[in-house]
Amino acid sequence: MATGLQSLVSRLESNICQVVLGKVEIVRMCLVGLLGGEHILLEDVPGVGKTLVGKALAKSVSGAFCRLQFTPDLLPSDILGSSVFDTSSSEFVFHNGPIFANIVLADEVNRAPPRTQSAMLEAMSDGQVSVDGVTYDLPRPFMVIATQNPYEFEGTYSLPESQLDRFLLRIAMGYPDRDNERQVLLTHRSGEPVQNLEAVATGKQVHSLQESVREVAVEDSVGEYLLDIVESTRNCDELHVGVSTRGALSLYRAAQAWALIDGRDYVVPDDVKRLAVPVLAHRVICKGILQGGQREEVEGIIDRLLAATPTPN
Repeated sequence: MATGLQSLVSRLESNICQVVLGKVEIVRMCLVGLLGGEHILLEDVPGVGKTLVGKALAKSVSGAFCRLQFTPDLLPSDILGSSVFDTSSSEFVFHNGPIFANIVLADEVNRAPPRTQSAMLEAMSDGQVSVDGVTYDLPRPFMVIATQNPYEFEGTYSLPESQLDRFLLRIAMGYPDRDNERQVLLTHRSGEPVQNLEAVATGKQVHSLQESVREVAVEDSVGEYLLDIVESTRNCDELHVGVSTRGALSLYRAAQAWALIDGRDYVVPDDVKRLAVPVLAHRVICKGILQGGQREEVEGIIDRLLAATPTPN
């Protein structure tokens, strides 16, 4: 990989890690989503730094950041924007909604009703929105970081499979260890450190990195290994629904992005293995378990399938 690209990726990672302390793996996963041109679902309890990750990412790429608080009364027009009648021109003029940002944090996305959740689908899959029969392109880069609390179900609407499938990765923040939490206390005494974070990349540079991800080589045996994992989910007696073709492509693209972040221009089997759980676990459905409570069970099944799938040399 070109030295300049590797240096840029390293600067992005270290810049975000300045404020997201002790979460190198989470930062890398978010960079996988950004460089893969896809979206991330963060699941965890409130107050562990999910919003901070979104802000730090937007600051690092000199992008516009928007935080959308999803509530039961949120309307699609509150996200996409709406047409307003202009008396001076006697015409309707479209006013952009908050979705027209580079990094969009959809906070507690499962608190909005399905009609509002579905307003995000076109934006996430096609990078555009349609309002009153007119299509508007979203800025580049564009990334949605959605959050939800997996332990609270009152007043929530489970994300449908079609929307879960639009997220490249589903990851958990987790609590920081004691040393990093002590450091958080010290660094936040005089304000929010993320406000002083400086950009280390432009939108054009991020686009170049996204193009480079697609050029990362995947040897045939590694591609077959990936397909073996996907096929095993479809033949598993414990799963009602296996991984779709889109899920296979997502794992392929995520492995390419991880390799680039790791300084390589080729994918190795360990890249696929490392990303299989966060990329695939939310795309399958367990037999006899409600969607909201199946995360740990499904991740365990994926781990067992990985252990049973021969790894290429």
